[in-house]
Amino acid sequence: MVSKMTKIVNPMGMHMRPAGMFAQEMMKFNSDVMLVFNDKEINAKSIMNLMAACLKCGSELEVRCNGADEEAALNKAIELIESGLGE
Repeated sequence: MVSKMTKIVNPMGMHMRPAGMFAQEMMKFNSDVMLVFNDKEINAKSIMNLMAACLKCGSELEVRCNGADEEAALNKAIELIESGLGE
């Protein structure tokens, strides 16, 4: 398992459009991808779970990846979050 701390930077947080894009990208990986926010684990491959987590701008979270392609999944997740999730 690999993990890294990051912060949501896009002003609108993880609403429907970025959550959908993020989940779609994470589904390309075989590894499990979880976000840990406020001591809760969120399945990063589920748009509904991502939206329900209420990840706002400035939210600090941990990205955890576990599986065969965990390094690639972690790098992509961090890249997407730190780039503002396409916004």
